[in-house]
Amino acid sequence: MFMETCNIMIVGVGGQGTLLASRFLGKLFVDAGYDVKVSEVHGMSQRGGSVVTYVRFGDKVYSPIIDKGQADYIISFELLESARYLEYLKEGGKLISNSQQIDPMPVITGSAEYPQNLPEKIHALGIDADIFDALSVAQEAGSSRAVNIALLGRFSKYFNFPEEAWDAALQAVVPPKFLELNMKAFSLGRRA
Repeated sequence: MFMETCNIMIVGVGGQGTLLASRFLGKLFVDAGYDVKVSEVHGMSQRGGSVVTYVRFGDKVYSPIIDKGQADYIISFELLESARYLEYLKEGGKLISNSQQIDPMPVITGSAEYPQNLPEKIHALGIDADIFDALSVAQEAGSSRAVNIALLGRFSKYFNFPEEAWDAALQAVVPPKFLELNMKAFSLGRRA
């Protein structure tokens, strides 16, 4: 069990399911007996803008906010969002990121270009990064909307929690009609 507080940032683009992901992790850690703080969504969640949520757990957690250089993990739903929030990762922290690229508004309008070779640039910084195609995993499970759960499946490999605990938390936060799809996305993400 963690003694000190563990800090997890979830970053993405509005509409990708960052809030569901943070609720899923919050439920998992509460059920495991930790004190947990989950932040609200920060950002333009309704407009396709950058979105951040924080999940902090430990013996006693006093604030839901994570400052620069404090994140043990960053779970990123989109590649540019990974790069945008790297300064929040602590030394020795881990980035788990979807390799998907979603053009932000400046790229769409032609006033900017999407940065090239981001995975290589991230690795060149010495970041411990697990970057994989979560979109393909989600599509294999049956829906591109399951990227969030595929990423959490991948993230689960780095935590020593029993599989039943992950399953129970997922069942608690996902509506029954989407449960089978999400269970499959989680399992495929874990094995990807």
